[in-house]
Amino acid sequence: MESQPGPARPRPRVRRPPQADDELDLAEQLLAGLDLRATTINAAIASLNRDAGSPAVEDRARTLRTELDVAGLTSMTPTLEVATAFHQAVLDDHEALNATIARLREQTSDGTYAYYTDIAHFMADLPLPPDHTPPRWLDDEEATRARWRAIVTARRDLLPPGAVATEAEICLATDRLPDRG
Repeated sequence: MESQPGPARPRPRVRRPPQADDELDLAEQLLAGLDLRATTINAAIASLNRDAGSPAVEDRARTLRTELDVAGLTSMTPTLEVATAFHQAVLDDHEALNATIARLREQTSDGTYAYYTDIAHFMADLPLPPDHTPPRWLDDEEATRARWRAIVTARRDLLPPGAVATEAEICLATDRLPDRG
């Protein structure tokens, strides 16, 4: 009985040593000097959340915004803005929070991370805009809102007495009128 040849097996792709050397040299060149900047910035953003409500957070957030821009990591900026919104919600600083939400809305206008604007509203217990298209939450919107708001109030409870100024105190200190929504 004569044996029939089986299906052709794919041949492994073997590079000639000079070509492989060139490709490896190129890979080394491309990887040389890389650092873990994105990971470092993620850790710095996490530290903003840890320190929400403390005076240095706004300056650190501004510095991180610049670092993200210089490093070309602008896709991480919405995450930074959510951390900034958390800080502002802890302080009950609605004026700064409205500016952060406006930046978030602009940064997520393509639909990527658009739910971040919802989270910022939830943290500050602000209503969502009437023209807003809500995402589908695992739980309903009310439960999701309550969880985010609880995180803010829990952080606020950890701050020393007097650390959170009332809106009236903020207005007196900054010579502005109260935010009416």
